[in-house]
Amino acid sequence: MKQTQEGKVRRRWPGRAAMLLGVALALGGLAGKALAQGLSWDDGLRGDAPDRYTVVRGDTLWDISGRFLRHPWQWPEVWQVNPQIRNPHLIYPGDVIYLYDCNGRPCLGLERGQGQVRLSPEMRTIPHREAIEPIPLEAIRHFLRDHRIVDDPDVLDELAYVVGGDDRRLMSGVGDRLYARGEVEGSGRVGFYRVGERFMDPASGELLGLELESVGQARRERQEEEIVVLEVTSSRQEVRNNDIVLPLEVRDLVTEFTPRAPEREVEGTILAVPGGVQFIGRLQVVALDRGRRDGLEPGHVLMVEQRGELVSDPRTGESLRLPGEDAGLVMVFQPYEKMSYGLVMKASRSLSVGDRVHSPERALGAALR
Repeated sequence: MKQTQEGKVRRRWPGRAAMLLGVALALGGLAGKALAQGLSWDDGLRGDAPDRYTVVRGDTLWDISGRFLRHPWQWPEVWQVNPQIRNPHLIYPGDVIYLYDCNGRPCLGLERGQGQVRLSPEMRTIPHREAIEPIPLEAIRHFLRDHRIVDDPDVLDELAYVVGGDDRRLMSGVGDRLYARGEVEGSGRVGFYRVGERFMDPASGELLGLELESVGQARRERQEEEIVVLEVTSSRQEVRNNDIVLPLEVRDLVTEFTPRAPEREVEGTILAVPGGVQFIGRLQVVALDRGRRDGLEPGHVLMVEQRGELVSDPRTGESLRLPGEDAGLVMVFQPYEKMSYGLVMKASRSLSVGDRVHSPERALGAALR
């Protein structure tokens, strides 16, 4: 079997599948087969996809997938797990992702770079390294810290709330002592939250969630009957009477989710952009009107369809809505029961509140027809 001058194995040559599969098994004992409905060599790979890519610090799983695939959310259809490697789903800087043929379909395998443990033939000590992130987590880490969603508004009536501060202050800052009414569980730090946006289903009018925005934190000093005494330790805004008091929520950010299409068809709408931004671009957080009850999980990718322009018929004067155009991709990172937060991963044009979202296979299927 010949190779190119650059040493890359030619693709789609007769007999290539058997040779490469044997090499892959010899190198790493790769297990598993391509999905029965996986990608073909012609319809899924980028034309400039490399045969091998060495991961560098700062790469994300989304970035790497996009180097090989035309549609990064199709990663699960080509990724093959190597049982010879510890934590085979984690990818580290220095690892090599390589492309090979498995049963006539393209697959991606993993070779560990220096500094990682192989389960065989020997074990060795390694320095600590951090796996690459699925998406730029810094873009969402602070957002999750400062935002919470309440599904049921009646819950707010049961939560503690600020009733006053020292010297009858209506607003308090760092170092001030203030008082809240109600039970506050635990004996450590608490957060102050203010009710933000009410997310409503644009079609049915159903309340999907109440957004709570963090305004500060405090140390719980003591509870005297129904009054809890607090000392403000940090604040993003002045703490006001009627702000809600909650124990600080320890939320482990999901960091190992995989970009993929939802298991079932999903159609929804961009409800809002935190911060009130009018036009939406890449790596901005958006609120969606679909959640766990609709089958959404962290890592699910949705296509954004920009609403068509409203025009006037030149003959009849009627208002007509032109067909929409696919304009971007959103990845869900925090689903709630009735709604979700997502991160814009791609925007070919400015997106806006009210744009539709749907499962990406629908657009892909239309393109292949």
